[in-house]
Amino acid sequence: MDHPRIETERLLLRYPEEQDFEPLAEMMQDEEVARFIGGVQDPAITWRAFCSLLGHWQLRGYGFFSVVDKASGEWLGRIGPWYPHLWPQPEVGWTIKRAAWGKGYAPEAAAACLDFVFDTLDWPSVIHLIDQKNTPSQAVARKLGSTDSGQEVEVPGFGIKVNVWGQTADEWRAKRATLR
Repeated sequence: MDHPRIETERLLLRYPEEQDFEPLAEMMQDEEVARFIGGVQDPAITWRAFCSLLGHWQLRGYGFFSVVDKASGEWLGRIGPWYPHLWPQPEVGWTIKRAAWGKGYAPEAAAACLDFVFDTLDWPSVIHLIDQKNTPSQAVARKLGSTDSGQEVEVPGFGIKVNVWGQTADEWRAKRATLR
């Protein structure tokens, strides 16, 4: 199966590889990073979650990309389209390791993913499930042009309640034109 690769000015978004597990496990041990996505994970649990991400690619043909700094080759996080069982609808989600926060990587990579889901996967709309207290992710969503729908849902399998943010393909295309 050929997996898409997306390049932005600074980033490479590629299919996850086994070498990505160690930095992912390290990121999921960071309490600040993990607090809004289910909490700190033991590496054995992170391994299972990593394998689930790979399985998602196999079943759906898309999934979270590994985000890599093109200049250094450093793994920065995971961002991409995601539609697990019982999710309200397809999502573009993001998690960036703390050392890479504040550098604009999340909106840069997420914008490329929005182009991918709307132009390649032909999604009519997208959501982002964001905890009410996760103001950095809310800022990323706003920067992308997404809005809070006011709907609160429980994340299946996580037992946490989040707000549903999102936008339509047409809204994204209008917003994207202003970002170029």
